[in-house]
Amino acid sequence: MSVSFLDLSAAYAEVSAELEAAAQRAMRSGWYIGGPEVTAFETAFAKFCDAKDAIGVANGLEAIEIALHAFEIGAGDEVIVPANTFIATWLAVARRGAVIVPVEPDPETYNITPEAIAEAITPRTRAVIPVHLYGQPADIDGIMRVASERDLIVIEDAAQCHGARCHGARIGSVGHAATWSFYPSKNLGALGDGGAITTNHAEAAARMRLLSNYGSSQKYIHDLPGTNSRLDPLQAAMLSVKLPLLDEWNRRRQAVAAEYLDALAETALVLPKIADWAEPVWHLFVVRHPDRDDLMTALRERGVETLIHYPIPPHRQNAFKDLGFGEGAFPITEQMSQECFSLPMGPHLSTDDTQRVIAALKELLA
Repeated sequence: MSVSFLDLSAAYAEVSAELEAAAQRAMRSGWYIGGPEVTAFETAFAKFCDAKDAIGVANGLEAIEIALHAFEIGAGDEVIVPANTFIATWLAVARRGAVIVPVEPDPETYNITPEAIAEAITPRTRAVIPVHLYGQPADIDGIMRVASERDLIVIEDAAQCHGARCHGARIGSVGHAATWSFYPSKNLGALGDGGAITTNHAEAAARMRLLSNYGSSQKYIHDLPGTNSRLDPLQAAMLSVKLPLLDEWNRRRQAVAAEYLDALAETALVLPKIADWAEPVWHLFVVRHPDRDDLMTALRERGVETLIHYPIPPHRQNAFKDLGFGEGAFPITEQMSQECFSLPMGPHLSTDDTQRVIAALKELLA
């Protein structure tokens, strides 16, 4: 019997009646762009994040780009980003014409630290994008202290961290803005693409709404050079069904992670470390091993599906070859790309399946 990496159909099955009713409601409403479904979800999601405002957009990449634009980050401005992240973080900066300044992560938590950010700041630095990678929150309080001292904008890439807490505060309530993806595999996932931005800054929120809607608040009147990036009402309706379940689904993820951490503590795997101020939500459970590829092959032969997040770092992608970062430019990130892999994780992973994963790893690592 095999163990899937993530079973999205199980999430649908748990709330299928509610999702289908919400879809029918949205379709019958006559609102196919914007409207009450989007407004209701934005209001609920802002409240969930302890933020004053949420702006629904089309996807997580455009959420970052719009947030940068709203805070007037653009050509020539340096933006500090993690070297180890999904490429969307870098793409958003590049699309604004800003300068990408990568910094290495902490190899134990996989996130960038306030100290690493402080060392990378120059007179041209305008913003920082900490990524709460794999569902593990970065030290946003410490990052905000560094940013405040240097008058920097902090835009959190929270695409993998729905519901997590740092020093007791919800992710999405501390930085100048937080950007979200609702890609189907996320902790809060739509049945298609979607994204949002949360912020406590009213002026920035108003600009984000304009920017996401052609720069327009009134039809045919365009105050800013915006784009077309709007959360679909059908997806908003789906997300409104799932949002009240998010904390419970995260608790299930936390239970799976606790089993992994306890059972695999004495193996040769390098396990993620949790800071005492962090409450992760385990979008992914990422481990490291020097013989990763052989280990993954052996697990697959035993029916355990694993994935690599991410096999090629942004600085080694052809998309960013013009930046001139050669091999060895970011050794921690490069080592992680060679050693990291993700174990099955999700709110519908059964105890039996978790134990199968653990048993297979113990057998192989004995």
